[in-house]
Amino acid sequence: MIRLCKLFLCALLILLFGTLVQGQVQKPNIIVIVSDDAGYADFQLYGHKEIPTPNIRRLANEGVRFTNAYVTASVCAPSRAGLITGRYQQRFGFEHNPSSKLAPGFTLEDVGVDLKQSTIADDMKANGYRTIAIGKWHLGNLDKYFPLKRGFDEFYGFREGHRDFFSYKEKVKDGFALYDNYSIVPEEKISYLTDMLTERAIAFVDHNKTNPFFMYLAYNAVHTPLQAKQIDMDQFGNIHDKDRRTYDAMMHNMDKGIGKLFETIKNNGLEQNTLIFFINDNGGATNNGSDNGALRGMKGSKWEGGIRVAFLMKWAGQIKSGIVYDNPVSALDILPTSLAAVGVPMSKERGDGVNLLPFLHGSSGKPHQDLFWRRGVAAAVRSGRWKLIRVKSDPILLFDLKTDISETKNLAAKNPKKVKELLTKLSQWEKELDQPHWYSIMGDENQIRKHRMEVVGREMEKMLP
Repeated sequence: MIRLCKLFLCALLILLFGTLVQGQVQKPNIIVIVSDDAGYADFQLYGHKEIPTPNIRRLANEGVRFTNAYVTASVCAPSRAGLITGRYQQRFGFEHNPSSKLAPGFTLEDVGVDLKQSTIADDMKANGYRTIAIGKWHLGNLDKYFPLKRGFDEFYGFREGHRDFFSYKEKVKDGFALYDNYSIVPEEKISYLTDMLTERAIAFVDHNKTNPFFMYLAYNAVHTPLQAKQIDMDQFGNIHDKDRRTYDAMMHNMDKGIGKLFETIKNNGLEQNTLIFFINDNGGATNNGSDNGALRGMKGSKWEGGIRVAFLMKWAGQIKSGIVYDNPVSALDILPTSLAAVGVPMSKERGDGVNLLPFLHGSSGKPHQDLFWRRGVAAAVRSGRWKLIRVKSDPILLFDLKTDISETKNLAAKNPKKVKELLTKLSQWEKELDQPHWYSIMGDENQIRKHRMEVVGREMEKMLP
């Protein structure tokens, strides 16, 4: 009898241990994929069919496509600062792309994501996740802002906002060097950067298939310089404009890499236990051949073409496939949604984003009543169907996005009460913000000019980069 009890007790302990281990494994892996400077219409699901992006399309078909998704800034670094902290980046002074044009009272030591701000990697690491940042960083070049000091266990990428996709022939400045953790990868070992970032992502999944992981995969495609492999260029021989042909090849190459990553996840049996986000960092730029389609404006502006982006999400078995979600959402929502998937609550005071999972499961209401933007002299607010843009001394702009997605009719003069209401909301939000810790080296004039109603069409926009 005693021996039978011992055997039963051992069997029970083994069962309990196995359940605990299984419970640990069931923590969802989380992958955030970011593309760089892509045009809104250049993804098949958001516009024309010129560039084959079947793997990005597959992500939407098997998950959620957001049609009113926004980033917190229309340029690279502030947008990423908002995404990675879950807070409006203006709350901690990160209003502009990093520069040496400092605000009074600040030094070059302050140019980066404030060290008092937690990152999504900090949160994941604290909950038992192995974390990695791959690709473009652009959140501070100094060592104290290095990814390995901001919650990431591994880093494979570069500090700056861009770099060549092929190897440099001359000596490389530190910000443009490719890092493998703290070691610099020799330039002669660099083949084509998009492929190398994909390969590192695949290797990370293979090495961490038995424990939960968080991956921030920030491709620098399709940011300039426009550089593509010949094998990809050959697929677009019918495109006569060289910039557009190279851009198409770069986008297609990135999509192929994303497909390889998805296959690795599937082959390792992780598809049912991996939450994947895909988002573009801001609207298409005027210098890379991108196309924002029906959206007016470009990178750097508060027009929809600067801040509305492709945003997709998939969690097999947890989120239904083929959902098209039309209410406004934000890159700020990635962090709280990820924490909710892990089972970690986040107070509203901590961040500005919203857990999207209840809304995707049929909850009534909207994730956001209002969304805000500000960079220097240009600011904006979206509230429901209405959007207001305020740029220094220029006339106030007001648009009904439900009927005028291209922002062609300024309704401010006809709706003074709505203008007053939105200006009040914008002013109240601005009272919560810190002052910028540095300013844009581009100055204010371009922003003032590019938000005028008479600036219409890509040719005019290209005059105001």
